[in-house]
Amino acid sequence: MRLLACLFSLVATFATAADLTLTAIDGTTQVLPASADGKPTLLFFVSPFCSTTKSFAKEIQQITVDHSAKVRVLIIECDPEVTRDIAIEHATVNEFTAPVLLDADQALTKLVKATITPEAVLLDAKGAVYYQGRINDLYLGPTKRQRAATTRDLRDAIEALLASKPAPQPQAPAQGCKISVK
Repeated sequence: MRLLACLFSLVATFATAADLTLTAIDGTTQVLPASADGKPTLLFFVSPFCSTTKSFAKEIQQITVDHSAKVRVLIIECDPEVTRDIAIEHATVNEFTAPVLLDADQALTKLVKATITPEAVLLDAKGAVYYQGRINDLYLGPTKRQRAATTRDLRDAIEALLASKPAPQPQAPAQGCKISVK
């Protein structure tokens, strides 16, 4: 009986995931996790209240520029305290060009089990998690910042997915600020 309940819960989670719709700061909506156009989806979980997010803003924007032709890039404001106005200011200051979505109720955040900002989650075209973790090794720990990154963890994962190769292993966890739970 317990197995049946777990199975039903799992099926319900996937059914809900297919219908998850988030609103962007410009009023448009995005359906997640799968992309309607068959592209992989890259999610950047961010918070304007996290200084580590600020350290990665230029790289997030550059990855958007470099890969948006082949990958749907979305920036997810996952802090429950972030209002639309705060998200607009955060996007403007950081010159984000990817759609910025509000996830104040943290439905997507919980679905993919994001726990840190900034954290990258790369989904394949069907919406399954392919890569989850850090963007690069700029931070080796919560307060251990290097002068410059020496790895390209996320970029390597994107290139591997686009080349139909297995996901890079191991996948190092993101370093930054813990996501506030609603």
